[in-house]
Amino acid sequence: MTEDNSGDSTPAPGENPDTTDEDTGGRPQKPRSFWKELPLLIGIALILALLIKTFLVQAFSIPSESMMNTLKKGDRVLVDKLTPWFGSEPERGEVVVFHDPGGWLETAETPAPNALQKFLSFIGLMPSAEEKDLIKRVIAVGGDTVSCKEGGKVVLNGKELDETSYLYPGSMPCQDSFGPIKVPEDRIWVMGDNRQNSLDSRFHQELPGGGTVAQDQVVGRAIVVAWPVNRWSTLPVPATFDQPGLAAAAAPAALGLAGALPLVLWRRKKRTARHTAE
Repeated sequence: MTEDNSGDSTPAPGENPDTTDEDTGGRPQKPRSFWKELPLLIGIALILALLIKTFLVQAFSIPSESMMNTLKKGDRVLVDKLTPWFGSEPERGEVVVFHDPGGWLETAETPAPNALQKFLSFIGLMPSAEEKDLIKRVIAVGGDTVSCKEGGKVVLNGKELDETSYLYPGSMPCQDSFGPIKVPEDRIWVMGDNRQNSLDSRFHQELPGGGTVAQDQVVGRAIVVAWPVNRWSTLPVPATFDQPGLAAAAAPAALGLAGALPLVLWRRKKRTARHTAE
């Protein structure tokens, strides 16, 4: 016995089952040309790249030797721009990119980029050649006290920092004395890892802010060395910034206030009771 397939509606290979002859005027529907879709795909890709650069990560090129050997001239780093949107603030030990606070790069020359370089940097596919940005390590944050004696170690909130893990080999932590300096709130004190070749906070104390950088000038934290491939590495916070008591800059005052408050309240209560009795 044979089956009658005259009513079978199974589409032929290559035929769109959702398309009828009425939809196409009796003609088979042709797929859209790749070349017609290409501008749309490029547009979407550019928008995504721009959004990523603006809100997520951005590539930066290392312009000098001030952060050797952590970062070498010509390295490309990726900078996290997302966490600051959620209230994250620069922390001790982080490597950060920040805008020139004013006067730090007066004599620095920036190359004139061509049109293609401008476009690629605009969408975040290439580091900007026009923006005057710097990259340094955060040594102290708002409320911290930092100092250094010539030939000695950096002292942060009374604790000496062991910086051998990231300082350039042969580089002294302090070739010149400075401080003690109390870092204002919402500002940071930054230094390069190549201390003998870094015009950092130490050399701009005569400017407004006393060499410190406002947090709102910070673009983000450098998290990865992305290029060249043989230099790929992450940029973690060194262990010396995790030592106990380092963040205790305000602790003595706070503890003193906490200890004095019950005593003051007790004396006031005792004085009030005495006056009531009289």
